[in-house]
Amino acid sequence: MRKIIIFGLLFLLADSFNARAQAPFYQGKTIRIIVGYPAGDTNDQWPRLFAQFMSKYIPGNPVIIVQNMTGGGSMIAANYVYSVGKNDGLTLGWVSPALYFDQLAGLKEVQFDWPKFTWVGTPVESEHVLYMRTDAPYKNAEDIRKATVPPRCGATGVSSTGNYMPKLMEETIGTKFNIVAGYQGGGPVDLAVERGELQCRALTIEAFFNREPFHTWRKNNFARTIMQTGRKRDARMPNTPLLVDLMEQYKTPEQGKRLAKVVMAAGAFGRPMVASPGIPADRVRILREAFAKATKDPEFIEETKKRSFDLEPSSGEEMETLAKEVMSQPPEIVEKMRQQAEKFGARV
Repeated sequence: MRKIIIFGLLFLLADSFNARAQAPFYQGKTIRIIVGYPAGDTNDQWPRLFAQFMSKYIPGNPVIIVQNMTGGGSMIAANYVYSVGKNDGLTLGWVSPALYFDQLAGLKEVQFDWPKFTWVGTPVESEHVLYMRTDAPYKNAEDIRKATVPPRCGATGVSSTGNYMPKLMEETIGTKFNIVAGYQGGGPVDLAVERGELQCRALTIEAFFNREPFHTWRKNNFARTIMQTGRKRDARMPNTPLLVDLMEQYKTPEQGKRLAKVVMAAGAFGRPMVASPGIPADRVRILREAFAKATKDPEFIEETKKRSFDLEPSSGEEMETLAKEVMSQPPEIVEKMRQQAEKFGARV
């Protein structure tokens, strides 16, 4: 009888062990998305939307929370995810698509290796636009080229659109800008433009058309668009020239065109969700699949439409390949990136 009882207990223990062993890793866990932007930004709204939908596509249905960690154009958040976050698949990040500029430039603040991030996906590729206050004496790129006093544009960090797009225009078509840095997000830059402290800003086309203050600005003719990136003009800005067309107009040298290709690759990264490096392959697959399935969820799609978000997702595999490509640049391009960082006052 005693042997039967012992055998029964062992059987129950073994069964309990097997049940725990078969439980999904993410069951009972909490995933954090570290967002390098202030609350309310478009780049804050996107990860919060994913936090609502990804969990149901992850076995174990973990809790997903968003934590804002601003500073350095999302550099602080990227460094945290890469260097502090454990490689267990519980720390995700939402960072600038152009942070690879900082690594190419050799900035000392960089504590990550861009290609070694775990790439989860992006909901959209992001082309860019430069807007200007309508009452500023710069109606087009030619006015900026000829200006004795450059317009003042706002930016957060070296790798922010607000810095690198005007700098790219300087390198390729000869415009000049006075970049005012140190803002903690796009909202404060736009507020500075409203107050008259600044005259211009570069940002994504998506953001320019999906939120305030831009709806009101367009209605009141407060700002005009000077330049846009991409291969064809956005239907909402048919009269705004493409940078590639301006480069043809001003006969940009071949090296400038190569630099533009590297810089504008940031648009393909879009609004990237990354994770710490070295995550087990099965968890990487789970995260990527959950991201992809969320973008196909009818309720998710409906929510993006309500918010006027564009939705053209790219996979983590595609982004991983792109990350390796952009970091494989010839010495002359790396040197040009370093020079641009020095002009902006960065430590290299």
